[in-house]
Amino acid sequence: MSTQVQHAEPGVFKKYFWSTDHKIIAMQYLFTGMAMGLIGGYLAYVFRMQLGFPNQSVPGFGIVTPGKYNAVVTMHGSIMIFWVAMPVLIAAFGNFLIPLMIGCDDMAFPRINRLSYQVFLLSALLLLSSFLVKGGAFGGAWTSYPPLSANGAYNLTPIGATLWLLAVALEFVAFLLGGINFTVTVMNSRAPGMKMFDIPFVIWMIVLASVVFMASVGPLIAGAVMLLFDQTMSTGFYDPNRGGDPLLWQHLFWFFGHPEVYVVLLPAMGIVAEIIAVFARKKLFGYKTILYTAWSVGVLSFVVWAHHQFVAGIDPRMANIFSITTLLISIPIAEMVFLYIATLYGGSIRLTTAMLFALAFVAEFMIGGVTGIFLGASGVDIYLHDTYFVIAHFHYTFVPIAIISVFAGIYFWFPKMFGRMMNETLGKIHFWGTVIPFNFIFIPLFMTGAAGDQRRVYSYAQFAEQARPALQHLRTTATVSLLVMLAFQFVFIFNFIWSLRNGKRAGANPWRSTTLEWTVPSPPPHGNFAELPTVYRGPYEYGWPGRADDYWPQDVPD
Repeated sequence: MSTQVQHAEPGVFKKYFWSTDHKIIAMQYLFTGMAMGLIGGYLAYVFRMQLGFPNQSVPGFGIVTPGKYNAVVTMHGSIMIFWVAMPVLIAAFGNFLIPLMIGCDDMAFPRINRLSYQVFLLSALLLLSSFLVKGGAFGGAWTSYPPLSANGAYNLTPIGATLWLLAVALEFVAFLLGGINFTVTVMNSRAPGMKMFDIPFVIWMIVLASVVFMASVGPLIAGAVMLLFDQTMSTGFYDPNRGGDPLLWQHLFWFFGHPEVYVVLLPAMGIVAEIIAVFARKKLFGYKTILYTAWSVGVLSFVVWAHHQFVAGIDPRMANIFSITTLLISIPIAEMVFLYIATLYGGSIRLTTAMLFALAFVAEFMIGGVTGIFLGASGVDIYLHDTYFVIAHFHYTFVPIAIISVFAGIYFWFPKMFGRMMNETLGKIHFWGTVIPFNFIFIPLFMTGAAGDQRRVYSYAQFAEQARPALQHLRTTATVSLLVMLAFQFVFIFNFIWSLRNGKRAGANPWRSTTLEWTVPSPPPHGNFAELPTVYRGPYEYGWPGRADDYWPQDVPD
């Protein structure tokens, strides 16, 4: 017998500014993450203009001095990783999808959910305020290595460094609160009949990402407290002159930092899996295998961190161990990709904008994975470390995660979020205007990195005697390609805003999908379900013979 759910519609202020509704909180995270993405994109424009057209005034910014260059690069990396990828992939999609896809009315702890966003917003405002303090924003790289980030003569913008550190700490608090909420909700609030293997794959990935985050962030929080003490109390945890060790920060940071890659990768893989299954009209190939593989990725992510430190003076015998673990973690990731390809095989594929972005994620991420194998070998990494080869590799992993998969998810769930369809023609223009320039940005950087271009260099004009200006046309190509890619993002912004009011009205299930979020009106009402659903089968039942429709929703009885 289904249970009737009664929810009164809240007032305007309570609904949009002081809400505990998971859908509104999801929108708050989404729009905040998108706004931070615009700032991060602008910062990329600034430093790429300096590299592509060195020592000239950048339109809209002015002269880029070495100090400003360091700050712009640092804040770009920090924003895109911590204030774009994490809030959108985990918090926005997690908040919106979890209750809808597991068949409940809200998160297990709605007030904690609201608090998590408020803490996150505070962290974003604190980070942006660092641009306004004396000395400007922190310029010691997003990894914040001592001594550049610690107290002393080398500290870059002490106030900015402290604000950066406090902002990161608050952001971690927000995601600890969110991770607890996500995990408890999925484990305890599923609809009647929904077994563990009936949970949609994207929900599993968000929960796994939350668990990995909660398990890895503790050492970094301890390290951040010590770094804060070094900055504000003149302690010497990372000062070798006073018995400290700067390499200690590297170990604490990367013990979190490399699992962090998978914290954002796994939800992206989940989003792509949902889209591929729907638009290939096939059951997700090897659901349990992919799930077990994803858990193995989560475990292995804790034993690969020191491949970031092959040139930092670690014991070569330890370098060999971390080379092996780095190669091992590529196996389950590759297996997941091949199982996605197997899902596509023989499917009735429909190339919507969401599907195009999902397929682009698979293709572009494979380039990132293959180039990562080079850097996982300690001998090769000694040559390529801190070059633009690393930059290109990282962006071939991170851009598919933080940008391409996010666009796929937005185009796919936009009808459910807002009750309107996005324009497919504009969507496909946006797709090609994003993916093609992306490759023209970073393929040249593989070449400049292999030729010896070091990262974090303000101007290569000083290397004239080393013939590095011969690579300037590649740097300029990368910059022009970035300008093209950024320009096409305005197509997305226009499509998004225009579709909110003028898009074709979406029914409850415009994609003819099987999971529970498509059984409620678009957009979902407060409380989600008029009656809590009962689940009878798994999430990807497509192509059943003898049925009038080619899909079998989870809540439809046999």
